[in-house]
Amino acid sequence: MESPPQLAVTVAITRRADPGRTAEMAAWVRAGTSLAETFPGFLGTGWVRPEVGSAEWHMLYRFADAEALRNWEESSQRQWWLSSAEGFVEHTRVERRTGIEGWFDPPREREVDEPGAPVPAAPPRWKQAVTIWLGFFPVSLLSAFLLMPHLTSLNTVLRTVISTLILTPIMTYLVLPRVTRLLQPWLRR
Repeated sequence: MESPPQLAVTVAITRRADPGRTAEMAAWVRAGTSLAETFPGFLGTGWVRPEVGSAEWHMLYRFADAEALRNWEESSQRQWWLSSAEGFVEHTRVERRTGIEGWFDPPREREVDEPGAPVPAAPPRWKQAVTIWLGFFPVSLLSAFLLMPHLTSLNTVLRTVISTLILTPIMTYLVLPRVTRLLQPWLRR
């Protein structure tokens, strides 16, 4: 019998650090990235802060499979790196996912470690669809008035490519986060 294919594993970690130690935190994150990059199966890493001055740092790293991840997580290099942040970095949440992640694909497997906090369920699909529509409609309407008159000389495919290249980032980074934040009580109900 053939063994199942190995799935890539993404780990999302939320960490807290004193906002006054941002330079140290950034250096610490870069050092961890440099170490992880040397491990077989390493696929990438990234980190973001919700806003300037935030104490929270959201980090992701991805390995080709569970064994490659385990080799990194149990390594002496990683243990040294983690210990170098003792006293100024607090680990508050860890989530591991396998499979293709995105808006529309649920994870095949998911493991969350968040001491004392329940994991919120995703809103029903129909609420997600309504939320997307509430953001998409005004942006599409605005596009029809402001963008499309300038593209009338182009064929339909080219017009669509240009409009989606412009509208997708606007929806993803500006509109949907705001609409989702506004509708959060309704979405979680």
